[in-house]
Amino acid sequence: MGKKSRARAAARALSASTKASRTDGAIVAGVDGMNDVGGSTMLNLLPAAGRGAPIGETEALSIPAVLRALEVLCALFAMTPLHYLRDTPNGKERVDNAPEAMIFRRRANNVQPAYLLKEVMLGDLLMRGKFGAYVHRDGLYRADKLTRLDPAGIGAPVQHWDRTDGLEVFYDVQLPDGKRERLTRNDCWFVPGFSRDGLVGLDRLKLLQDTIEAAAATSQFAARFWQNNAQPSTVLTTKAKVDKAEKQQIRADWQDRFAGPRNAGGVAVLDQELDAKFLSHNNKEAQYLEVRQFYVVEIARAWGVPPHVLFELSRATFSNIEQQSLELILYCMMGHFERVAAHATHQFARDGHFFEFEPAALLKGDILSRYQAYSLAVDKGILNPNEIRRRENLNDREGGDEYRVGSGSTIEGQQPGKQIDHRPPAPAPDPTEDE
Repeated sequence: MGKKSRARAAARALSASTKASRTDGAIVAGVDGMNDVGGSTMLNLLPAAGRGAPIGETEALSIPAVLRALEVLCALFAMTPLHYLRDTPNGKERVDNAPEAMIFRRRANNVQPAYLLKEVMLGDLLMRGKFGAYVHRDGLYRADKLTRLDPAGIGAPVQHWDRTDGLEVFYDVQLPDGKRERLTRNDCWFVPGFSRDGLVGLDRLKLLQDTIEAAAATSQFAARFWQNNAQPSTVLTTKAKVDKAEKQQIRADWQDRFAGPRNAGGVAVLDQELDAKFLSHNNKEAQYLEVRQFYVVEIARAWGVPPHVLFELSRATFSNIEQQSLELILYCMMGHFERVAAHATHQFARDGHFFEFEPAALLKGDILSRYQAYSLAVDKGILNPNEIRRRENLNDREGGDEYRVGSGSTIEGQQPGKQIDHRPPAPAPDPTEDE
């Protein structure tokens, strides 16, 4: 679709989205991919009772397991190199100096490095199910900077479809300067998370609201319990009749005088024949610790990390933690790598070029195992010494670009040299011995 056709489609989509009925092929998708009020979506089938206002990121991140899961996943994602490659007759070749490559390799914009952009990107995908960035372009219309857009300010994507050009999508976004505009996909790089409609990812804060609130409630209970000097609830009883205002005053006086650890050990003087009774509460019988431990596993399951990453080691052993760490890369991170690389290729790559993450950077074992693997790779002609040195962040050395086979001493394609006998020569016979 050309620029003029895209502009006309944007105008038609804008007009259609302001009408109550949907016409001219313009369809407004759900903000989170699930909340179409006219459909039988998951959130619409949930009962309304028990759900208050949507949980916010601050409350979710106050849960240590959520904070740790997000921190680990975003750090792994940000530290993994994202290379810009092109296809050649001899395979793929890195292109490091292109403007679109520098966005993900060195700096995202004049303020933020590439690491920070990737870290925030995965955080938005994990928490809100979508990431959006405004695309800045140079004089040759090449993308050279990205400015992250607040997911809360990215509205429902507007679709326009016709029989000739197919699907076109526009995004209503709030820019950092506070203005709200409708952008085409040339100006807005939008990456959806795990999605059921292919347009917008699922919002974990909304979908897992009950789980997150329950986990937060266990922390709030602990805080209140210890703030009350670990004492159970108190009931004040009297045979005398007490009106409502006086009850509230007595309760306020009691809490002000005896609540909290600083008031522990205080002496209560009661009048009006008041009698203080304490409601028993046994945290052990209530399995408080087990409940908190369970929600750590629930958070690990929701964010796709092994429990040991969140320091839940009750079922971990020294023999399976290494395997679980590999599964973290394979079953959790690889999906995020491929999703972002595919959208970066679709948005920024020129013909014959593509983006690709290098997860091998995360799979370095201990130095002995690593060097043994390098030795095998050299013997089989898979890697040459300089390629290994680059993986170890070392400079190339002369002659290191030659591939070697066998024991690593024979250059590929050359005949092995004549073996030299390094043994000392045998001593000459003593002529006097014959006499």
